Amino acid sequence: MKINKYNQIEISEKQAFDLLYSGKVKDLSNIFLDDNTVIDQFNRSRTVNADSFSNLKALEIPDCSVEDFHKSNQKNWLMPKEYKNIDIEGYLVDQCPEQNYNRLVEELELFRQHDMIDLLRYLKYLVDTMRQNRILWGVGRGSSVSSYVLYLLGVHKIDSIKYNLDIKEFLK
Repeated sequence: MKINKYNQIEISEKQAFDLLYSGKVKDLSNIFLDDNTVIDQFNRSRTVNADSFSNLKALEIPDCSVEDFHKSNQKNWLMPKEYKNIDIEGYLVDQCPEQNYNRLVEELELFRQHDMIDLLRYLKYLVDTMRQNRILWGVGRGSSVSSYVLYLLGVHKIDSIKYNLDIKEFLK
């Protein structure tokens, strides 16, 4: 099993059937094979046997750059409309103590330059959903703890200003 540069899971025929026989995977809709003959045989068999497996799909390499592919997928993130339309920058300003405002402005500019404002909206949705469902997540790890914006969103619990962490460690 390997993940290509578009983050698609590619598996061989043997790996597909090992997954099916193990009973661990019943939905193959996000897994791709590179052998059209096997795909056709499986899908015909599935229709005849009327089992609960979804059709296998052939791997199709997108006709665009990796960056364009990821931008396209970001537009289709599954989250409620109110999060897609939220004024995330306004929300963050409201969460930010006045003495930390300059750091917030600096980070938001970096997030804009990296075209990551939609990501911040999604992270707000993710954190709210985890809180509503009482799902516990870690204190924080890696370079993301150097982001004060992610701290304000609740993604992690490390105040990067208190510990003098440079945002450039995260958004290089």
